[in-house]
Amino acid sequence: MAHLVAFLSVLGLASAATTLSAASNVGQSTVNNYPPAGTAADSVLFPPESVVGFAGPTPTGLEPAAAQTAPSYPYASGDANSFPLIAGAPHGEGVDSSFNIKNYWGNLSPWRSLASADYGLPDASPLIPAGCNIVQMHLLYRHGARYPTSGAAPATFAQKLANATKTGLAFSGELSFLADWSYKLGAELLTPFGRSQNFMLGVAYRQLYGELLNNFTETKTIPVFRTESQDRMVKTAENFAAGFFGVPEYMDQVNIEILVETPGLNNSGAPYEVCNNSNIATRGSIGTTVAAKFALDAFNATLARLNSQVVGLDFTPSDAIGMLQLCSYETHALGYSKFCNLFTQQDFLNYEYYYDLSFYYNNGPGSPVSAAQGKAYLQEYLARFTHKYPSPFSALNETFDNSSTYFPLNQSIYADATHEVVVLDTLTAFNLTALFDGPPLSPTGDQSRNTFGASKLVPFATHFTTQVLECPAYQPTKQIRFIVNDAVVPISKSYKDCPADKDGLCSFDNVVSVLTDRMNEIDYDYDCFANYTASAGVDYNGRAPHS
Repeated sequence: MAHLVAFLSVLGLASAATTLSAASNVGQSTVNNYPPAGTAADSVLFPPESVVGFAGPTPTGLEPAAAQTAPSYPYASGDANSFPLIAGAPHGEGVDSSFNIKNYWGNLSPWRSLASADYGLPDASPLIPAGCNIVQMHLLYRHGARYPTSGAAPATFAQKLANATKTGLAFSGELSFLADWSYKLGAELLTPFGRSQNFMLGVAYRQLYGELLNNFTETKTIPVFRTESQDRMVKTAENFAAGFFGVPEYMDQVNIEILVETPGLNNSGAPYEVCNNSNIATRGSIGTTVAAKFALDAFNATLARLNSQVVGLDFTPSDAIGMLQLCSYETHALGYSKFCNLFTQQDFLNYEYYYDLSFYYNNGPGSPVSAAQGKAYLQEYLARFTHKYPSPFSALNETFDNSSTYFPLNQSIYADATHEVVVLDTLTAFNLTALFDGPPLSPTGDQSRNTFGASKLVPFATHFTTQVLECPAYQPTKQIRFIVNDAVVPISKSYKDCPADKDGLCSFDNVVSVLTDRMNEIDYDYDCFANYTASAGVDYNGRAPHS
């Protein structure tokens, strides 16, 4: 593509560096469409295995039970956890930089294993403690990497560039790549890497907990796994199931229940659709406001540097967020992004804290509605333990939750797909305070005094696991514990009568009692519909303030 080449001196600037005028299509969306219209796989000319036959020997083996039998745990860390993404080094650093920018993208980070030691359990492991046997596993997990949501900052940034080309736009230095840059991202859908995250999560959980399928064999049933109706959520559940059961076996070996996600319709996987206060700036969205205010002065030095390399517009703090998000999203969708190299280590630290503020105050303990939004899953979770259908005093859908077909109460494996905000709402509703230990996040800057981190708790493919165990050495023998992204979460400080335990265990009956009390104290109607005012700087424990 031909560009008009000039010199900064001609444009009235001090440097003599080459400046590239922006092409006319800069910032415009470009797409590829596959498969071609009117095409489809031909199962007659290319018949499946079931028609061709000659499959050879197919005896099955023992179900894997690595969580029970392995001598060490397969922690997901390092480059292997983000293969095949290539993330550049921060501005001013070489490719050998030890600073992993992917760990500072907030909810846009790929998930990684967390350390139990970081939450006070240095000797704990996700492996089943010696002397115990697993009898049930519950999994609540997020979809993998996706395109931006519709109308998000990256598309807004691209449109700003497209508009500026009409009046003259030019770039130099580090920004020269923008002279012919186009917007290559779709919206909402899973990326190939995102699909792989959920598929590999399924593989991992079959490897860890496959023996629990024997319970279904004994009862002559197959599991019900749940998700929401958005395309990325359906594909998330399907990819997880494909990894867990295999392809095409998953099509016959699990029932995938798709709950409609739309405004006004109850759904535990999307409770914000019916919680009116969730999107009010002085209530459920205080995090959005405080994060935007923090960003106003967080990137001043970098904005000054970048603005010296563009003619025809000024980059603003919201543009900095847009470009940082393009770093994240383009890496997830395209494998690499030149936007990443524009930002320093401090920029990425501030980018992470921007998300920390947003999620802590929108869906964490600093939110007045988070516990109410997490109450629906908490109710469903307890129903599976008490074998009683949940009462409709939250965002759960009673039509489905009052049926053994759609809401079985006796499964040994549960897997529910949802969004990151709901995972965090749930962790708050469960009162897992070790994940948020410390004073409320400061609206003005990171003081590193709280264990909370958005990239730790709400990254792409984040997952919250419950292990129910039989431990003959304990009294009572039935025990339970919680695991978030491979970190065992201690509960002795926030759950009454749960003693400190090096493996994070507590009596099953006691945990059910504590969570039942928590469920009953969450006033869904008040928190989601009452007229009150909340503000940043307060740990509400996920509950609305009362005057």
